[in-house]
Amino acid sequence: MDGEVLPEPIAGAAELFALDPSVAHLNHGSYGAVPIPVQQAQERLRIEQERDPDAFLLEAPGRVAETRRAVAAVLGADPDGLALLTNVTEAVAVALDSIAFARGDEILVTDHGYGVVTRAAERRAAECGATVRTLALPLDGGDDAAATAVLAALRPRTRVAILDRITSPTARAIATGPLVRALAERGVITVVDAAHAPGMLGVEQEIGGADFWFGNLHKWAFAPRPTAVLAVRPEWRERVRPLTYSWEHEQGYPARVEWRGTGDYTGWLAAPTGLALLAELGVERVRAHNERLAGYGQLALAELAGLAALPASPGVAMRALRLPPGVAQDESSAKALMAAVRSRLGARIAVRPWAGGGVLRISAQVYNRPQEYRTLASGLARLL
Repeated sequence: MDGEVLPEPIAGAAELFALDPSVAHLNHGSYGAVPIPVQQAQERLRIEQERDPDAFLLEAPGRVAETRRAVAAVLGADPDGLALLTNVTEAVAVALDSIAFARGDEILVTDHGYGVVTRAAERRAAECGATVRTLALPLDGGDDAAATAVLAALRPRTRVAILDRITSPTARAIATGPLVRALAERGVITVVDAAHAPGMLGVEQEIGGADFWFGNLHKWAFAPRPTAVLAVRPEWRERVRPLTYSWEHEQGYPARVEWRGTGDYTGWLAAPTGLALLAELGVERVRAHNERLAGYGQLALAELAGLAALPASPGVAMRALRLPPGVAQDESSAKALMAAVRSRLGARIAVRPWAGGGVLRISAQVYNRPQEYRTLASGLARLL
């Protein structure tokens, strides 16, 4: 790590969060962390709602639509094609339920994808006689190799490809703009899990490419949990089916998938506060800080703990490393390692099981410091 150029801390950024200072929160990618000003904005909305629930909920559809337009402007998305949802788990269910499958059609996923998304595909396939095929991608391959492998894996009955913009377990970029366009040229419907894109990546040139594109705002865009967006291309919008029927159904997409009666809309309505805070800190400044700090953390774990660094994708504020052979090969041992790191090293990380040795993932956010990664690396060397 000698000579490594570290990012300058962003003044006052760490103080925006209410995180426990006794814990090194190196797992922002899993659940995010809501800044205090955004928490306060949501609390004000909750107080407003309880002062007059009738007025608040009667006005909520219009306020949700206004919020949607504000979010779309930041993301560079078509406001008529963007819907607010709770998370990507809901979004993938909506997307898959809106596609008509014939018996024998194939849904292509990769082994780097998020497990629940793959399970949603399996359930939908089972309902209509389709199949799900998992493409194995090498852990040590680059982004271009992943795109080549996806295109080579297509079959005549491949109807849908569900791909991650940034994979959750391995922090790899797969569903880039060129790959999405190449799949479209081959007649494949693209469903992009961009859970980590909003706030982390510049999505303005990407969000309109896929047939269905969804991402969380509560990870890297400082929104309250759970807040997500679903972007749908124009030709699909009339076919989008909500998971539940509502009084807004006849309004069409996106209102028909947003409204859920007496749901809690305060998190969605507070989302623009998070986006404004990110802009105030400087979006590009935050992205550059986080990407560089994540790279430093990966280097520390490689040098001090002896872990094998996996390929990094440009702009990504997460890094993955391979654990030693035999470590965290299954779900229970991966959870045990995360628990041991929390209890003995005072840090939060993500560990995913993988054949031959699990994958450890770290994240970097404006509240993190280089010393946290060095401390983790030194302690992990002893723990392993």
